[in-house]
Amino acid sequence: MAKTLIAYYSRADENYFGGAMRYVKVGNTEIVCGILQELIPADSFKIEMAAPYSPVYMTCIEEAKRDLRAKARPELKSMPDSIDDYDTVVLAYPNYWGTMPMAVFTFLEQFDFSGKTILPICTNEGSGMGGSERDIRRTCPNADVKSGLSILGSIAAESRSSLQRWLKANGLL
Repeated sequence: MAKTLIAYYSRADENYFGGAMRYVKVGNTEIVCGILQELIPADSFKIEMAAPYSPVYMTCIEEAKRDLRAKARPELKSMPDSIDDYDTVVLAYPNYWGTMPMAVFTFLEQFDFSGKTILPICTNEGSGMGGSERDIRRTCPNADVKSGLSILGSIAAESRSSLQRWLKANGLL
């Protein structure tokens, strides 16, 4: 029986929303993943850094840029024992400097995704998927990486219909 895992990185605290900063208790990507879990049967894993970035947005983005330039692989709080039971992984993350947060690379590099389908979702405020789909394909060369879904973070809570269409197009709904 096919099983799906929703693996996601999300950031709360001070975030950027269409030109303004706002403090949020739940990050945009986590909001999207909550809707996903209402729509499809799936297990969930939150990718969390052992030493998180600053809660201050401008400091966070500088820390993320530093990690990107260094090709850092931040230590994670925890990791699933295995992903062997999953056929499909919905991989959700915000756009950090044109790709995924480095913590998502840490997660991907821990497992063999051969024969698995990866469905990327990227929350952003207008920068779209960036190069993240290409980066997933490079990191997981034996996976079937489908076209991703870009969701504006500022309207994450209203993404249900977009998610339904995308899940249906990818055979999960």
